[in-house]
Amino acid sequence: MEHHSDAAAAAFDRHYQLHLKHLRLKGLQPKTVEAYSRAIRRLGDYFGQRIDALTEAQLVEYFSDLVESHSWSTVKLDLYGLKFYYEHVLKKPWVAPGLIKPPRSQRLPDIVTVAEADRLFLATRVHSYRVFFFTLYSMGLRLGEGLRLRVGDIDAARQRVHIRDAKGNKDRLVPLPRATHRMLQAFWLRHRNRVLLFPNRAGGQTGARTAESPLDRGGVQNTLRQVVAACGVKKTSRHTACATATPRI
Repeated sequence: MEHHSDAAAAAFDRHYQLHLKHLRLKGLQPKTVEAYSRAIRRLGDYFGQRIDALTEAQLVEYFSDLVESHSWSTVKLDLYGLKFYYEHVLKKPWVAPGLIKPPRSQRLPDIVTVAEADRLFLATRVHSYRVFFFTLYSMGLRLGEGLRLRVGDIDAARQRVHIRDAKGNKDRLVPLPRATHRMLQAFWLRHRNRVLLFPNRAGGQTGARTAESPLDRGGVQNTLRQVVAACGVKKTSRHTACATATPRI
């Protein structure tokens, strides 16, 4: 029995590594790669690492349990990750078409007003985070888009910013408000990193000049949660929209 278990684990590891290679070769975003690979790890844990010959009944059991403990977003990602695994790793047709049909819902994002944004900026004590939050807000950027900003993306002459690898792996240009431009200029003069607009601050002011990675995503998210809680800004949605593209400074 132990021999069979070891063999199943070895086969799972081989296929999992192949799954990762295919995910990267398809040029998927890092978040998608992580979500699809997490799906396979979760399935492996559930079925004792034997996931190469699952029946429709087993999939019904798995996703029924998953719906009870996770969001529909997670359920869909696990489904897409497993379908990718079947197509590119196992080279098998999908065994359960029409298995899942998430409920349709269209939720509008919560709006952060200018007054609320002002409170959030003032309550952010770490300067790099304050500039980062203001940049996201004033230009309507996603978190990852802001973290990926480089010095060369700023087109001061045309007052616009080149946003790279946005949603759907597409680039786009967004207007650069004058207030944001002034703030970014002053911020860059403090760290003078030749490449990154928001360099990692783990090494302090000196380390930021030569940092090769941007601000830590987790640190940014934790700081924002703390500031939002401290300011008493209550939003029910995960997604937050801007009330205006050019807030006061």
